[in-house]
Amino acid sequence: MQQTNSIQLFEKAKTYFPGGVNSPVRAFRSVGGTPLFIDKGKGSHIWDADGNEYIDYCASWGPLILGHANDTVLNAVEKTMRNGTSFGAPTRLENELADLILSNNPHIDKIRFVSSGTEAVMSAIRLARGFTGRSKILKFEGCYHGHSDSLLVKAGSGLVTFGNTSSAGVPESFVNETIVVPLNSTEAVEQAFQQFHNQIACVIIEPIPANNGLLLQDKSYLEFLRTICTKHQTLLFFDEVISGFRVGFTGAAGYYGIQPDIVTYGKIIGGGFPVGAYGARKDIMARISPEGDVYQAGTLSGNPVAMSAGIAQLSECLKPGFYESLAKKTQQLISGLNALNIPGMKIFSVGSIFWLAFTEREKIQSAEDIDPNSMAHFRKLYHPLLENGVYLGPSGYEVGFMGEAHTEADITKTIQAFKTAAAV
Repeated sequence: MQQTNSIQLFEKAKTYFPGGVNSPVRAFRSVGGTPLFIDKGKGSHIWDADGNEYIDYCASWGPLILGHANDTVLNAVEKTMRNGTSFGAPTRLENELADLILSNNPHIDKIRFVSSGTEAVMSAIRLARGFTGRSKILKFEGCYHGHSDSLLVKAGSGLVTFGNTSSAGVPESFVNETIVVPLNSTEAVEQAFQQFHNQIACVIIEPIPANNGLLLQDKSYLEFLRTICTKHQTLLFFDEVISGFRVGFTGAAGYYGIQPDIVTYGKIIGGGFPVGAYGARKDIMARISPEGDVYQAGTLSGNPVAMSAGIAQLSECLKPGFYESLAKKTQQLISGLNALNIPGMKIFSVGSIFWLAFTEREKIQSAEDIDPNSMAHFRKLYHPLLENGVYLGPSGYEVGFMGEAHTEADITKTIQAFKTAAAV
């Protein structure tokens, strides 16, 4: 596989950016080698700077559910851009996208658009604190909620802990407002509420944890969280930046039939453009400025380009059979890969999300269940897969995504690529 241009571009990039990238996982350190510089994408395929073509299961980390450069989305964006790209003022497109989401989602009454998933979660945490008058939040080891200070915290020793920062530059005072417990442990959550009675503003969880493997939780565990949060007048916060509009239009909340108090969404609501959102019931959202006393603002919040792309993409997602078709294709891929009997490889999935794990376990439901040594098996497969035209996110902890643009031919070629890669 020719990589001359990607290698040259990466060497140049290292003179401009820390590590040569603008987001850490892109540096390929988890899999080794030189990161690919992507020149273009169309449908389910991408092409790198050396002209190599790949079937893409990263999909810009999930939001491109229709595929790259979807014509419906592009036509909507082009029409909007000819009238201007940003005004810092309200537009009718904000109303249209909000109505599209809210009229088809019974779990939130009002919504606020922002510019990223991280910003959505950061803003919603502030809202939870403002609404409850409490300062502490409870999060789970193995769930990722963006790179804001209070959420870059990992568990320390012990069942319930204030933990340790996972990044330099995060003050200890931030860490001390974040309680970290293991996933899938009722005991840890109960102990946290006992220890910090009337201090916890919200319990934040990815209801479908998909940033550190695919750590599928039992519905009963999410129901337990709903019950204990209600009991302690703590807000249950579903971070659906990945799962929202991926497992169904109403996300994990609809998939499991559980009502959260606050929900966040990511770039999928903007057709892959930089956008995010948080939503809740009316009385909670009434605390947001200018209606209430919790401040949050953004020049590009609700910008017309992202709004038009979101309207186009989500309208396609609402078509009958859309999610059923995605799930069927995902299972077709998984069945074909399972038939290869690659030693030690198991595939976990939900909807159009899948994860390749190398484990003897039948379930992986917490960060502690993942053997770090198993990542060596993913690294061994990764570059042979690239050589055979299949692109996955460059880390064994990352999930893959099926999209509407993937074809049966793509699936057949992917299965053959895995077969060839496993024999290397």
